[in-house]
Amino acid sequence: MNLLITGGAGFIGSNLIHHVIDDARVDKLVNLDCLTYAGRLENLESVAKHPKYVFEQVDLRDKAATLRVVEQHGITHVMHLAAESHVDRSITGPGDFITTNILGTFNLLEACRGFWDGNFTGKKFHHVSTDEVYGSLGATGLFTETTSYAPNSPYSASKASSDFLVRAYHHTYGLPTVITNCSNNYGPFQFPEKLIPVVIQSVIARKAIPVYGDGMNVRDWLYVRDHAEALWTVVNRGALGETYNIGGHNEWANIHIVQLICDTIDEFAPQLGGSSRSLITFVKDRPGHDRRYAIDATKIQRELGWTPAHKFEGGIRETICWYLDHQDWVKAVLKK
Repeated sequence: MNLLITGGAGFIGSNLIHHVIDDARVDKLVNLDCLTYAGRLENLESVAKHPKYVFEQVDLRDKAATLRVVEQHGITHVMHLAAESHVDRSITGPGDFITTNILGTFNLLEACRGFWDGNFTGKKFHHVSTDEVYGSLGATGLFTETTSYAPNSPYSASKASSDFLVRAYHHTYGLPTVITNCSNNYGPFQFPEKLIPVVIQSVIARKAIPVYGDGMNVRDWLYVRDHAEALWTVVNRGALGETYNIGGHNEWANIHIVQLICDTIDEFAPQLGGSSRSLITFVKDRPGHDRRYAIDATKIQRELGWTPAHKFEGGIRETICWYLDHQDWVKAVLKK
């Protein structure tokens, strides 16, 4: 397997590389990343000199450079994670989401279609997407692989578009594709603009913790290392043309997550002083803020045997410890 992981210097991508680099099935692992604000090579210091590892600083929006990487390294398998992913940024500046998430995916599909040239035996293109493409749920129900798409932000609309492109390349050209849609990830190396690291950093700095609306927006949370295991399972065993939903079976309202983080940091770092819950500040809700996401991961469990190994309470404690122990990393990425 000559494996291409796009976005490998990011949060999920770097955790994935750590997970798969020593697998005997991997002959070469190429990390393609253009190193935007969220891409950090520091996330990969421990594998930078690994004999299987190659780094290519390439923007997927550059069609010629993307094709060169696929051809030069004889890529047989793709795990496509590179994407603009922060909803707030998509609201204030949607252009990068359209070009990176849609055009970038198109260029990668074209590169693989051209290089593989109809010889699809032993090849696979794994497109990694999000549960946000399904829109918003009410108080009950779960997203399944057959749930209709109803994206409500520029981010989720761009990811939905890329999903449709991948599906079309499978049905039109026979490209050996598989799609996964995952719930919210958390864990080490997450850029501190997402909810959990924002709360952790706010508590450490004793700053106001911003909570949108009433704080009762619900998400299904998945520990990033469980996600990496699920992705690796799908790229090796997933059926071509199929979609698999990946969830953590951990539904939490945002305000309850914030309170749990506050209480856990108070336990770990009592020297900060006082109850961290006093820092919670409710702010104006995000435009188009989906009320609830929840994944039905029955299919991947039934067909591929994957289930998450971490419960949220344990995973969040590991995550908080990681951020407390890696404040130099946080300061470095925020400075960039």
